[in-house]
Amino acid sequence: MKFKNLFAALAAMPLLGALGGPAQAQPQPAWPAKPVTIIVPFPPGGATDVMARLFAPRIEAAIGQPVVVENKSGAGGTIGTQLVARAGNDGYTLLWGTVATHGIGPNIYKKLSYDAVADFVPVVHVVDQPYVLVAHPSKQITSVAGLIERARQQPGRVSVATAGVGTAAHMLFEKFQADTGTSMLGVPYKGAGPAMADLLGGQVDLAFDVILTTAPYIVAGKLVPLAVTSAQRSQTLPNVPTMTEAGVDGFVAAGWNGLFAPKGTPPPIVDKINAAVNEALRTPEISQRLLSEGSMPVGGTPQDFSRFIDAEIRAWGDVARQANVSID
Repeated sequence: MKFKNLFAALAAMPLLGALGGPAQAQPQPAWPAKPVTIIVPFPPGGATDVMARLFAPRIEAAIGQPVVVENKSGAGGTIGTQLVARAGNDGYTLLWGTVATHGIGPNIYKKLSYDAVADFVPVVHVVDQPYVLVAHPSKQITSVAGLIERARQQPGRVSVATAGVGTAAHMLFEKFQADTGTSMLGVPYKGAGPAMADLLGGQVDLAFDVILTTAPYIVAGKLVPLAVTSAQRSQTLPNVPTMTEAGVDGFVAAGWNGLFAPKGTPPPIVDKINAAVNEALRTPEISQRLLSEGSMPVGGTPQDFSRFIDAEIRAWGDVARQANVSID
């Protein structure tokens, strides 16, 4: 009986082979085989959206497939960011992340729906967007020193518009107060657009906003620039001092944009996207446009970006704790 069973098993083996035998791993099609989607977790028309749409065609040309930008805004960027964190790791869904999603958010949201480090693969640090502190001309605030003096003489009277609690503009305001020993009135809005509208109308005194969107109002004389938050002066606003030059030592911060992929995305895909963005940053067309608008091209490796993210989370954590900023 034992030999009979053995012969029966051996006889069955060719049949198994004919039927396909054990499951064979099928070769995966080369990436990309279909369109790639970049999720922007903020509304259309803002500085983040503008940057994503500037780079999408360059990535598309490099990878040979359409690159579609989709806006999934809400909750300070956390809704769109969570969507990408839960997406497949096949390289077809990417995140255009910012300081809000991967620097500030992890420090202020008590119930954050994603892990900024564990749930993502940093692909490339695309651009830094320094801020500029501006005042309405009617407020007669023309320098950082003058602002500090007034704020100390009139605690809680100088008003500062922000794009909302926990936004970069809000955290810069909190950092400025802490670094200068002043107490001012923060006025949160539902976005940078409404905040800028009231600042231009003179309803509030000051605001931090990115140079990209603020420079036209400065050039037109509708806003008075006090200082930029970059380490060096901006090519767009060469006559405006840095915060350090204006007397606030060590005040260096920027909004930034970068591409992220869901955790587990294969390194060859990450490297291909990284190379496409770095190549775009090296072109005079892109680099000169960024510099002319007050932005600073960055680039580099995924590892560079990973180290940068770690440093940003630590730095904004210090600000959040000092200002006691948290959101349920």
